[in-house]
Amino acid sequence: MTRTADHGGGVRSLRVPIPDNPLGHTLVYVVDTDRGPVLVDTGWDDPDSWDALSEGLAACGTSAAEIHGVVITHHHPDHHGLSGRVREASGAWVAMHAADTAVVRRTRQARPEHWFAYMSAKLAAAGAPEEHLAPLRTPRSLPGLSPALPDREIVPGELLDLPGRRLRAIWTPGHTPGHVCLHLEEEHPAGLPGHGRLFSGDHLLPEITPHIGLYGDLEDTPGVTDPLGDYLDSLERVGRLAPAEVLPAHQQPFTDAPARVRELLTHHEQRLTGLLALLGTPLTPWQLAARMEWNRPWDDIPYGSRNIAVSEAEAHLRRLVKLGRAQAVPGTYPVAYTAV
Repeated sequence: MTRTADHGGGVRSLRVPIPDNPLGHTLVYVVDTDRGPVLVDTGWDDPDSWDALSEGLAACGTSAAEIHGVVITHHHPDHHGLSGRVREASGAWVAMHAADTAVVRRTRQARPEHWFAYMSAKLAAAGAPEEHLAPLRTPRSLPGLSPALPDREIVPGELLDLPGRRLRAIWTPGHTPGHVCLHLEEEHPAGLPGHGRLFSGDHLLPEITPHIGLYGDLEDTPGVTDPLGDYLDSLERVGRLAPAEVLPAHQQPFTDAPARVRELLTHHEQRLTGLLALLGTPLTPWQLAARMEWNRPWDDIPYGSRNIAVSEAEAHLRRLVKLGRAQAVPGTYPVAYTAV
């Protein structure tokens, strides 16, 4: 049975399962407005997930047909996946930051074989071995390649068009280029000290360090974007906001956002320092990822998760290069990096 929670002040949440994923579920928030309920994220596009969303909405006293609008924190399929079905059921608008809408548009236009060729070239350049690249040479269908195209733009700093509510968009790039947090600028219903409530998406989670890799987009230009730098800057801005409560997309709500921000800033500084020690010897991103500390030994990390790990290693390398603490070794391919 779908679990729902009432957070007070016209805000409820429901759990939408993510198939075959250790995260388990996405917390979809239902926000009452003067024109009907608005969703913050929607969950994965899967029949069981749709059933869970529908049952959860019914438990909240509403239905997909009554949804007025959908606000998406970022384009990942466990957040944006069911947006199209909700819009079909209700005629609701779907809003997203322009940077993530651009990713959605390119994803819809890309053929699977182009995506596999891009990933193969990207991983080869990172130093992946032939046995890892071989499966990418046989294109197959992929989920999430036809996400719904949003019809409204979330503009950072502006209030969203939610009659009767004050929900302000805060651009927090890092996890994706267009990730947004949403600040509910209203007194906390339980009177907790702080400044309103924050729908934090994947930007700020109570116990998990969000994945920060390269932006994973065919348009990403090597050496130009700096996702980890974006994330760290975004974290500091959210910490200064000091909301009374954080309503994340995974796990559970929590308080004391500034303390959690400090933990994450410390974690990434320690990781960068540790990577510099590893780079006493030139390493490719693949070699670096294999030596980094994960939640399990490298040999036990599944195929797809290795791709994510390499992307995270590359994001940290890019940050070190921009800080002048590491550099590419001239003439190497795959490109190796060394500490400065």
